Amino acid sequence: MSINGAADIPYVTRPMKLDDIDEVIVIERASFPSPWPASAFRYDLLRTDYAYYLVVVPRQAPAAVRREPAPAASSLWQRLWRREPAAPPAGIVGYVGFWLLVDEAHICNIAVAPQWRGRGLGELLLLRAIQAAGERGMAVATLEVRVGNTVAQNLYRKFGFEVVGQRKHYYSDNGEDALIMTTGLLNSPTYQHTLRSLERELTARLRAEPAPQML
Repeated sequence: MSINGAADIPYVTRPMKLDDIDEVIVIERASFPSPWPASAFRYDLLRTDYAYYLVVVPRQAPAAVRREPAPAASSLWQRLWRREPAAPPAGIVGYVGFWLLVDEAHICNIAVAPQWRGRGLGELLLLRAIQAAGERGMAVATLEVRVGNTVAQNLYRKFGFEVVGQRKHYYSDNGEDALIMTTGLLNSPTYQHTLRSLERELTARLRAEPAPQML
């Protein structure tokens, strides 16, 4: 079963919509020194043959069910189960996007809201993006990452990304260099085995979490 389809996983990934941009921009601004404007996300979302984006939200628990106390003389409707109103929808807590460049999925953006980090959501988003890229016929995944961002680099290496080059003074805010990282062939048996192993580990980790509460 896909991790996204497991009902006991406390998070759900889904395609980003235009209506999501306002929430995404809040996370974008909290995550990057040179955040993208809303127009950049809008442009990409309107070009579905070129870009693909996902968001992650906490899964809403089913509405609570309780039984009414049975009165001495009750009518049929008084003996029926009654369902409490469902909780309001939870907000977006992370997102990822990639561009489809011939046979290459270029991961252009990935971020998790600061208060939701450390829960495996970046890993979940990266997993789902790579799976989606493979389903769309992409041969490899690539990205750029700051040379000083070792936390992100460790995550990418976990997913089989390797450094294949470097872009000098790539980041305009401070002139920092970027490492170019790429995977092996996404649909090769070896890489698919790696993804399945990572998915099993992440599924177990997320299942062990208590139901998330909006912070």
